[in-house]
Amino acid sequence: MTQKHVLVSAVVAVVCAAVLVIFTDIEISVVRWVNCGPLASGAERDARRCQ
Repeated sequence: MTQKHVLVSAVVAVVCAAVLVIFTDIEISVVRWVNCGPLASGAERDARRCQ
């Protein structure tokens, strides 16, 4: 591979890693909202993980 191919591969890898981090943060927020939000039961909202 040439120097240009290595650089493009590195940029693509960094972009993919950034996308994974962003979507993981969004997924955690959505799961927390579903489990502890207004649709959750009172017992679930009082659970330790929702505090």
